Order: sequence, then C-alpha cells, then structure tokens
Amino acid sequence: MGFHRSGWGALLRYDEEQDRPKISRELLVRVAGYARPYWGMVAALMGAIAVTSLLDLVPPLLFRELIDVALPNNDARLLNLLALGLIGVPLIARLLGVGQGYLSAKVGESLIRDLRGALYRHLQAMSLRFFTHTKTGELMSRLNNDVGGAQQAVTGTLVNLVSNIISLVSTLAVMIALDWRLTLIGVAILPLLMLPSRQVAKRLRDITRRHMEVTATMNALMNETLNVSGALLVKVFGRAHDEGERFSARATEVRDIGIRRSLVARLFFTGLGLVGVLGTAMVFWAGGHLVLVGGLTIGTIIAFSSYLTQLYRPLSALANAQVEFATSLVSFERVFEVLDLPVEIGETPDAISLTEPVGQVRFDQVSFHYQRPGAAGLAVLDSVRRFSGRGGGGAVQDDVTMSGRKPASGERGARPEGGNGGTPQPVGETQWVLQDVSFEIEPGQLAALVGPSGAGKTTITYLLPRLYDPVQGRVMLDGHDLRDLQLTSLSGAIGMVTQETYLFHDTIRANLLYARPDATQAELVAACRAANIHDLIASLPESYETVVGERGYRLSGGEKQRVALARVILKDPRVLILDEATSHLDSESEALIQEALERIMQGRTSLVIAHRLSTVLSADVILVLDGGKIVQRGTHEALLAEGGLYRQLYERQFLVTSPL
Repeated sequence: MGFHRSGWGALLRYDEEQDRPKISRELLVRVAGYARPYWGMVAALMGAIAVTSLLDLVPPLLFRELIDVALPNNDARLLNLLALGLIGVPLIARLLGVGQGYLSAKVGESLIRDLRGALYRHLQAMSLRFFTHTKTGELMSRLNNDVGGAQQAVTGTLVNLVSNIISLVSTLAVMIALDWRLTLIGVAILPLLMLPSRQVAKRLRDITRRHMEVTATMNALMNETLNVSGALLVKVFGRAHDEGERFSARATEVRDIGIRRSLVARLFFTGLGLVGVLGTAMVFWAGGHLVLVGGLTIGTIIAFSSYLTQLYRPLSALANAQVEFATSLVSFERVFEVLDLPVEIGETPDAISLTEPVGQVRFDQVSFHYQRPGAAGLAVLDSVRRFSGRGGGGAVQDDVTMSGRKPASGERGARPEGGNGGTPQPVGETQWVLQDVSFEIEPGQLAALVGPSGAGKTTITYLLPRLYDPVQGRVMLDGHDLRDLQLTSLSGAIGMVTQETYLFHDTIRANLLYARPDATQAELVAACRAANIHDLIASLPESYETVVGERGYRLSGGEKQRVALARVILKDPRVLILDEATSHLDSESEALIQEALERIMQGRTSLVIAHRLSTVLSADVILVLDGGKIVQRGTHEALLAEGGLYRQLYERQFLVTSPL
C-alpha cells in the first residue's frame, strides 16, 4: 500500500508532467475560441440540457406518489393524473432531447468546419519545402481522422460532461431530500468508480495516439500507391503482391491496436457496471431494513432505486469523461501541431502590392541551400508531441528558421545581417546549391539558364516565384525585394510552366479557368490557339468539357504540356518561367510546343531552362551555371568565342540533341 500511495502517485505525476497533453487553461481557451461565434446556440444547448436533466427527475417522484398515496387511498383521480404525468413528462423531455441533439450537432459540426478550414488554409500557406518532406497521407489523416476525433470531443464528450454534471447534482439533491442515510450508502462506493480512471486514461491515451499514428501510416501507403503514378509504378515493377502484403501488415497493425483499445475500454466499463450493481444491492439491503422497521415507505425505496440508477449513470460517465477527454485531447493536439508550425514564406504587415509589374528581375548575391530533411517538414511535424500553450505558434524546433536563417533579435524569420550580399559561410555539412549568384534581366528580355545537372538551374526558377527564400542575398522584381511584396500580387506577375505538368481530375475548361476564373469562352479559345491545342480540344466529343483524368493521364505528354501553356497564356503574366520539357516528346508535339513557347515569350520577361538550341540562340543573355555559381554569361556568339564550359555544353548537348 505504501508504494500505491507514494511510488505509484509519483509515477502518475511524472506521466502527467512529461507525457500527457496539458489540460491547460490556454488549450481550453484556444478550443473555446472556435466556439465563440456560436455562443448563442451554446447557451440554448446548455438550457435544453438543464431542463431535460430536471425533467428526468420527475418520474420516480410520480412512482412514489402512485405507490404511497394513490393506490393505498383508492384515489382514481390522482391515479389518472399520475398516469398522464408518466406519459407527458418523458414526452416533453424527449422532444427537448431532439432539440438538444440538433443544437449539439449544429455547434459541433460548425466548430469542426472552422477548425478544418483553418487547418487547410494553414497547410496551403506552408512552403514547398514542407510538402517535399511531408507525406500526403499524414496530412490527410490530420484533416480527416484527427479533426474527426476533435469533433467527437465537442459533440460528444463536452456535451455529455455538462449533461452529466447537471444530472448528478440535481439527482444528489433529490436523493438527500428523500433520505440522507441511503444517499451516503449510495455514494460510499464512489472511490471504486474514480480510482481506476487515471490509469485507464493514460493507457487509452497512449493507445489512441498509437492508433492515430499507425492509421496515418496506412493512409500514407494508400495515398502513394493508389494514385495514377503510384499504381503505374507498382504495375511496371510487378510489385502488386508485395504492396498488398505491406498494406496488409499495416492494416493488421491498425486492427490490433483497435482491438486493444476496445478491450481496455470494455474491461473498464465492465468494472464500473459491477461497482454499480454493488451499490444498488447495498441500498436495497439497507432500505429494506428501514422499511421493515417503519422508517421508510415502499414508494420512497422504489423512487430511491430509480434515482440510484440515475446517479451511477452520470458518475460512471464522469469517470469515463476523464478518459474520453484525455484521449480526445490527442486529436486536438495533433491538429494544433500543424496549426502551430511556422509559415516559412509569409508576408510582412506592410507588404507592397505590385499592381502594374514591369518585369525587371534581379538576383543580388543570392546564396541558397536546401535544408536537411531532419530539420523541417515531416520531422518537425512528427517530433511535436505537446500543445505548446501559445496561440500564435509554438512548434518545437531549434532557433534556426526553416529557411536555414537564424532570426535576428528573437524574431522568427528575420533576415540575416548582411542579407544583401557577402560570401556565404558554410554551416556544418551544408551543401550550397547557389553561391553568390548575381544577374539582372531587363523587362522583355529572354534569359536562358544552361549548365550540367545539379548546377542550380531549377533552384533559380524556384526562388523567383518565391517558392523558397534565399538564405543570403536578395531576389528582386521591379526593384522590390520579393519578401516585401504581397504574395498574391507576386503570383499574379509570374507565370510558371514546369517539366512535370499537373492537371486536376476535372474538365479541360476547369483546368484552364484555374488561371483566370472570370475568363470568357473567347479568351479560352484564344489562349488554346496560341498554345496550339485548340484544334485537338475541338475534335474531342465533349470539347472543352472533356475530363482529363487523374493528373491529366487521359492526355498525352505533349497535350498536357500544351494545356499547361494555354493556362499560363490565359493568366497573362509579365514574367514567365519555363523549364522546357520537349526532350522526351515526339517530334510533332515538340514542334508544336516550341512554336507555342516562342509565341508566349514575346514581349515578356522570360527565364528559361534551355533544352533546345533555338532557345539558346534567341536568348538576350545566357547564364552558364556550374556548382551553384554563374561561371559564364553573355550571348551565344560571345560565349562560343570565349570557350569554356558553354562551348563544351554546346558541342556535347545542344548540337547533338536539339535540332534548330
């Protein structure tokens, strides 16, 4: 017993401090903040719960009057009134219960909709780096399973908690008024109801978290192998059986943890039920002796037995509420983990709107490295285990921001000292992708990026639309640091077509309108004509209403690329970023795309990763990259005369693989 009082208590306190999510005031206030718009309905819900709980106390009193007064006195009139009461009171209570259920569902579903919306918007604001290090299935689990668990906490646990508290207090008051001695006997077993709850709460909390983790792992596997690309890869390599076995193993793990959770909960509630039976037997035994000596009426003992059931039900539920609330906090915790992740690519409060972009691009001593996977994205998401108690973000991480820069003066995301340039200093094992890169593209010019694989060409095209921020230096548009511009205006000024074209599983029209939702049919047709894709679309049975399939797989590679070009043309950006993707297409598609590219680049500032000699020849400036540095720059003729890496690339790559 000594260990139970001291050692076990210390273990429980250690667990509460180190492992369990804090049921803190900050957490409850944060959850309540989502309910603030619905306080009126919450008040009505609380009122309905109170009235329903009080009405549930009336039937046992009617039974007592029936047994002690109406039947012994042959009072038919009272008997009729009591019978009507036994019908009317439960009817009113049930009708109020329907209204209570509606209000509970309305508040809960609305609150969870807001929470899910906030989570989705926050994920949309995360940087590209976050998504490259996070499994999509994990995010889907947070949006679906974890938000669903939080919904159960709101619509189930919290409502039941209030209802049971009101029922418990009112039932105890009536029982004490009937007979205080039997009430003491009835509540004497209360410790047997409450003591097991803390240990079971810990076990169920751990099991619930593990269940969420293995479910997220299973969801990630499904997401990776059941999309078009994943399914194609599985089939090409003949791994369907292996993937089936892998999924079966993960599904088995989900099953086993679910069985374990169900068993622990069932054993707990079985124990609670046995304790309730013990209490009822004790009350009947003591009450029966009081009836025998004339100290209590039969009607009172019958009413008391009914109240005893109503007492143990909320008592058991309140013991369970601690278990449910602790486990439901895991859901809120996992949702808030994501909401608390800092947004890497954000706006300053005084961000500038670039209303009429000119298209002048400048890289000013830019250096950049991709952060190691262990420092961002999935690792941060997985490592956070507790709600930090801070409303404005508090994911556990070191003092280096996700872009690799230390905040200045404690400010997250502050620019480093000397951010306008300077020689980059390696950080540990950091491998710089770009080092001290500087160049300028005047409005309307075409700049071609050439260089061997891994030279940093794609990274430059990612920095210009601010998919990443430079670690050192500045990327500027029309004289403004990109970090000083509003993200929407920056996005409106820049159009990008990558080698891997992504189309939604929707119609061609919907995919085109993604660039400009208010575009007219005539504008759609004009953009598609410019991209050399209109004739093909018009020949399809459903024309622009043709569904392209998952990731556009119902279209060929060249057709998808031309639809993507039409989408950018429809957007009409001032700055165009292109990663020419014609090297793996047939000659006809290649010619059509090249013609469309030449048309779309006219009059725009263009930054192109060049795969074709024709692009190189027409470029106003060619930037030759090697090892993250610009090693040569100039026109085609000047660079050929200069020799060096460009001449090697020209002779080895462009002359051989790129017809004029």
